Amino acid sequence: MKFEADGPRGLYFEEFEVGAEMRTRGRTITEADLVQFAGLTGDYNPMHTDAEYSKESFMGQRVAHGMLTVSYAVGQAYQLGILERTVLGFRGLEMKFSNPVYIGDTIHAELKVAETKPAKRLGGGVVTLEMRIVKQDGKIAQKGNLVLLMMSKPDDAE
Repeated sequence: MKFEADGPRGLYFEEFEVGAEMRTRGRTITEADLVQFAGLTGDYNPMHTDAEYSKESFMGQRVAHGMLTVSYAVGQAYQLGILERTVLGFRGLEMKFSNPVYIGDTIHAELKVAETKPAKRLGGGVVTLEMRIVKQDGKIAQKGNLVLLMMSKPDDAE
């Protein structure tokens, strides 16, 4: 991330190097997160919102929505600063859900630049990031690919 007169700037397409790895800070999942996500999305599945129901389920307790977990991971990735004012669009997401995330679990995202592909007519290039969402015990909760359209470096940029 670079700092310019008008604020921080993320990486341009050309600055992403295949193989580069990054790790976000952690985020602990709370009961409020589940309640607010259910309200936002309308997903009131009792496995997320009903403690008594969940005690009898195969998971034994309430589990965070899979999309809540991936949404937080995308936000954590943005907080790294690499996308600040240089991301043009979200192109795709493919995730496999491997382990549940419970209230009290702390997650972080591990990112690796898997592929870069120029897309000049779109103003930049496509960057594929391998994303792993990891719990505090080292177990992978989710893994997959995040595909972003990133801005090309302007001709007058340093």
